[in-house]
Amino acid sequence: MATETVAKPRTSARVHVQKFGTFLSGMIMPNIGAFIAWGLITALFIEKGWFPVPQLGGFGETDGVANTGLVGPMINYLLPLLIAYTGGRMVYDVRGGVVGAIGTMGVIVGAGIPMFIGAMIMGPLGGWTMKKIDSIWDGKIRPGFEMLVNNFSAGIWGALLAMLGFYGIAPLVSAFSTGAGNVVQFLVDNGLLPLTSIFIEPAKVLFLNNAINHGVLTPLGVQQSLEQGKSILFLLEANPGPGFGILLAYMFFGRGAAKASAPGAAIIHFLGGIHEIYFPYVLMRPLLILAAIAGGMTGIATLAITNSGLVAPAAPGSIFAVLAQTSRDSYLGVILAVLLATAASFVVASIIMKTTKHSDEGDLNDATSKMEQMKGKKSSVSSTLTGAGAGAAAAGGGVGVLAGPVRNIVFACDAGMGSSAMGASVLRNKIKAAGFPDVKVTNASIANLRDEYDVVITHQDLTERAKPATASAAHYSVDNFMSSPRYDEIVELVRESNTDGGTMPGTEPDAGTPGGATAAGTTAAAAAGAGAATRGAHAADAPVDASPGAEPASGTPEILARESVVLDGSATTRDAAIDEAGRLLLARGAVDEGYIAAMHEREESVSTYMGSFLAIPHGTNAAKDHIRKSAVSVIRYPEGIDWNGKQVKFVVGVAGVNNEHLHILSSIAKVFTSKEQVARLEAATSVDEVLDLFGKVNA
Repeated sequence: MATETVAKPRTSARVHVQKFGTFLSGMIMPNIGAFIAWGLITALFIEKGWFPVPQLGGFGETDGVANTGLVGPMINYLLPLLIAYTGGRMVYDVRGGVVGAIGTMGVIVGAGIPMFIGAMIMGPLGGWTMKKIDSIWDGKIRPGFEMLVNNFSAGIWGALLAMLGFYGIAPLVSAFSTGAGNVVQFLVDNGLLPLTSIFIEPAKVLFLNNAINHGVLTPLGVQQSLEQGKSILFLLEANPGPGFGILLAYMFFGRGAAKASAPGAAIIHFLGGIHEIYFPYVLMRPLLILAAIAGGMTGIATLAITNSGLVAPAAPGSIFAVLAQTSRDSYLGVILAVLLATAASFVVASIIMKTTKHSDEGDLNDATSKMEQMKGKKSSVSSTLTGAGAGAAAAGGGVGVLAGPVRNIVFACDAGMGSSAMGASVLRNKIKAAGFPDVKVTNASIANLRDEYDVVITHQDLTERAKPATASAAHYSVDNFMSSPRYDEIVELVRESNTDGGTMPGTEPDAGTPGGATAAGTTAAAAAGAGAATRGAHAADAPVDASPGAEPASGTPEILARESVVLDGSATTRDAAIDEAGRLLLARGAVDEGYIAAMHEREESVSTYMGSFLAIPHGTNAAKDHIRKSAVSVIRYPEGIDWNGKQVKFVVGVAGVNNEHLHILSSIAKVFTSKEQVARLEAATSVDEVLDLFGKVNA
């Protein structure tokens, strides 16, 4: 039989640009608070500020010594180092961030000017090179020497990068910064700066706004602000006027749902500073991009004529943030720029809407979906336009709503070790059986969750803890990890989103969830496995394959030993059963006494009842220090015991290091999803039958 070969969809150039822009702005955005703090200190305390203070503003002398102040050190050292650390951490966690910051120090000292662009180069470079160096001796370090090698390798390489930055990178970046500054000044001097709106306004609707604003304009603007006390560049993209004018036009001349939702969107946009709220309105009538361009050009021209600007970035682009960062001598010019930009945008948008025939009644949903396709994820803000957010959240039990195919599912529990591993195994088998083997189903502790999943599944008592860290995902709550009816809903969701009927036209399979978790596959961080809670924060980035049939890790055949299987348990209560399972782990030398206490603590927090007469008690996320090696214990209670109102006949105690225990849990999960296999376990008369049954599952 011929096998049909399906070509892998190509990622569009737009998606690549968006990803690169997201990476650039991702180094700036988490540190916007520091930029704002620097801007406020500058506006208040410099020599021309509202309340000049020499010791804070860095001017004048005290006892014959020039005042350093806060302004200079913050912009020269604090801000670039924060950017570099963030960039390095994005590439290689904390270790990459530290090495990137060390290397950036060489660029800072070598250039003698604020090195934001240098930091955006050296930070990721430091993280990436450190990651490559670590991979050379990964798994080859003798036990006991890990810390020595890790610390000295980071220190030596960081020192070399600092020298590279001092002698090599600093001169190049200085030349680039000077050239870019000259280009901006040329545009200002020749009255050409308003023309940048021709590129900026369409780029905003294509979700390159953060890339342009925080990836390019903010670093250049900070340099200009340091030299001139303010910068017009901070308002090239952040001016709320163009979008506000378009929304006002919809309020007066729109129809149907678009007109009804425009007032609320205008408030969110102008006061809240969330500019993406008006993007669907432009996409409904693409000609309205001319209104945005007209508003942007008018605002920039006003700023140039009045010589006005901000002292620091306005983020988000709210009128409140804009006024808070306005230079002391620029309030009139900035306010005029916002008002005139609004007026120009409103006039052009009104003319377009009055002279073209168009019904807005049924197009807002389509435009919002189109916007989310371009963004690559569901927009929680834009859902307020259509009411889709609430309905979908109710249906899925969660926060986010899918804007593309489901490719990345995570089970999360407190420890990321037992219940989530088994739940992931059950669902993985169901999804594979449905014909979608490429959909990744992983598991992790709630503490290690990041906002890079399409679907997040948790026990109903843990859902509220998982939502803040994964706000973009669809959330499903379950109370039975082995046979929850929600699994069928998720399988259907996967089927619909990965077929022509469910995938929105034009959606790129790897258009990406935030943080780089693409449809083509999860990032290493997203694939953190079930042992994340027991490995420590750094090891959580290692991918784990816990699928049934995976080859056991070294030493795993002894994870479930003969002496850890009891066919007739003596306990009659839940707590006594936890003690019995824990003592078997203790007798194996796998844990210490503290782990048994942690098993009880975990049970009081969230039940480990899985369904199908099974419970898997295990320790909390904080109990990893009590684990010596991986082990699993299995106890059968023929008469059953009460487990928080549920009958349990099988108790599986779990202690896991790395992924060593996962193939056993996967086997157990597969057994307990089969009524026939459970019946065989109940009828087993010897330990060998139990071991043989679990062994055959993975054969």
